[in-house]
Amino acid sequence: MTSSDTEAVDGVLAALADPTRRRLLDLLAVQGEATATTLAERLPVSRQAVVKHLSVLDAVGLVSGSRIGREVRYSVRPQMLNATAQWMSALAADWDRRLATIKEAAEAAERSAEGS
Repeated sequence: MTSSDTEAVDGVLAALADPTRRRLLDLLAVQGEATATTLAERLPVSRQAVVKHLSVLDAVGLVSGSRIGREVRYSVRPQMLNATAQWMSALAADWDRRLATIKEAAEAAERSAEGS
């Protein structure tokens, strides 16, 4: 993984650490696209807070906003989620390999102790 990939994943994980931002992504995934006003109606935060959260999500590439007249409509950009999920999957596979090696060593030591 390159340093820019690492920075991108770090940004996504930092953005997703906030439950309001995760909820915004959930809402956008269901609705397809929505304005900050529409999203604020579904959350216990102000429209201004929603706009700030959306700007964080936009900065890391998780959402994008497009202006239609006076409104900005936001939608999910799945590419960064997919990249982060791939990183997490690779990390999980690496840990699975490590744990399998530890298990094999423990089982070999157990067999050796039984045979003595």
